Amino acid sequence: MIKQLKLKNYILIDELCANFDKGLNVITGETGAGKSILLNAIDLVFSNRVSKDVIKTGCDKALIEIILENHHDVSEIFEQNGIDDCGEEITISKEITQNSVRSRINGTMVNQELLKRLRTLFVDIHSQHQTYTFLQPQYHITLLDAYAKDFYGETLAKYKKLYKEYSNLQKQLSEAQGTANAAQSQIDFLKFEINEIEDAQITSANEDTELENELEVLNNAEKLKELTGSAYWTINGDDESIIETLSKIKNDLSKAAGYDPKLEDINNDFIAVNESLRDIASYLRDYSQNLNSDEQRLNDIQERLFVLDKLKRKYGGSLEAVQKTYNDASEELSKIEFSTKNIEELTSKINTLKDELMQLAQLISKSRSDYAKVLSVLIQDKLEVLELPKSRFEIRITPKDDLLPDGIDNVEFMISTNVSEDLKPLAKVASGGEISRVMLAIKSIFANTDDIDTVIFDEIDTGISGHAAQSVADEIENLSKSHQVIVITHQPIIASKADKHFYVRKSQEDETKVEVYVLQGENRIKALAELAGGDINDRSIEFAKSLLAK
Repeated sequence: MIKQLKLKNYILIDELCANFDKGLNVITGETGAGKSILLNAIDLVFSNRVSKDVIKTGCDKALIEIILENHHDVSEIFEQNGIDDCGEEITISKEITQNSVRSRINGTMVNQELLKRLRTLFVDIHSQHQTYTFLQPQYHITLLDAYAKDFYGETLAKYKKLYKEYSNLQKQLSEAQGTANAAQSQIDFLKFEINEIEDAQITSANEDTELENELEVLNNAEKLKELTGSAYWTINGDDESIIETLSKIKNDLSKAAGYDPKLEDINNDFIAVNESLRDIASYLRDYSQNLNSDEQRLNDIQERLFVLDKLKRKYGGSLEAVQKTYNDASEELSKIEFSTKNIEELTSKINTLKDELMQLAQLISKSRSDYAKVLSVLIQDKLEVLELPKSRFEIRITPKDDLLPDGIDNVEFMISTNVSEDLKPLAKVASGGEISRVMLAIKSIFANTDDIDTVIFDEIDTGISGHAAQSVADEIENLSKSHQVIVITHQPIIASKADKHFYVRKSQEDETKVEVYVLQGENRIKALAELAGGDINDRSIEFAKSLLAK
């Protein structure tokens, strides 16, 4: 509920702090005194339509702030938006300057979408100048389901859970079909890439480098044979070879080491070098003898390199890039082939779920129809109580084209306020003088099933008097037992029911100002008397006292 409203430099108000109570809060005052300013300010806190015209003349900015007493679980919403959870109180403020509008919740800047979500939890404003929540057809099914939750609520909850699964599967199916329905040319292209690379039978990412090295050897075979043969002959070819010379040195070192043990390590190192050189000579001899110019191998390598170069030019410049292209194409083709198979499985699951959902939806639809008839009678009876005896009311249920999150039903409130007219959608029929009473009737019926804390009626008594005013007063009083109700009224009968009575006064001395007072005792009696007779006299005073005595 709304605990407090603060205004600063707002229209004709310098500064105001109004503390609202539970139950019925009534606002009265002379015509044109500015009573609607308070309700408009509450509406403006949650609204995205803000004009800089609300800034009091001569001021730089206006501030609206309301404090809500919170009984809803908003922890998840607040956590998602980085808002501090202040327990049972929520402070919402809106600062309007000439160039900007800033909204905050508990001090944190927020967007309009979040304020819209909070409004649906806390405040329901009924005015002749705006669209009511209850007038919106998309809200009618929610009202009906909330009212009948004890009857088919579990079935509806099961349906919604299954529908969520059904919706997720449909999304998966759509994605799978999107993949599978890729142009056949894409599938053909992938297969062409895969086959072309597979046919090449690349052995490794370095195959081209290895072949280029081998080609270099074959192109220079005669030169290599000459060079390695000469090197062998120099090392170990005749009596004057390096090996023969080293053998003599080896013998000398061996003898020297026999005389001086300190030469033993040098002798061993020399022996190792001598043996290594012999191995080198053997390798060079074999290499030179076996090296031949193989024209066929030369041609094979050149042809192979031509194939690999063609792939490299086409798929990224290296064999590593070619292999990556092959892996990517294979993975993409596998996805498409899997999607084709997956489509069949998903389609089967969806069809099974759809059958189950349809059965549940039909059960829910039957229950809705039953309860719609009951509710239609209750609301029509309530309209008669509120002095709309010629009205007819019907909750009309029509089938939807397909399964939706709440079933297969369109639910819309239909009304006729004149005998000669057919039933029409509520939003298109109710006139300004009737709309508040129609909303009050509906709100009274759904009072125990909707979760909105505060209900606001702006001039609910327009066009009524006498017995109708008494009926409206009684209904508002009953509604205030389960909701906080804030009402602007000109009817003393309604005002007398207030748990808290606000009086709005406009003064025009040096400047025009709007001030708000809380009335008690004699002041309240005088205000009721003024509402009743226009003048405050003995008769109107007695009438006011009689109202308060009831």
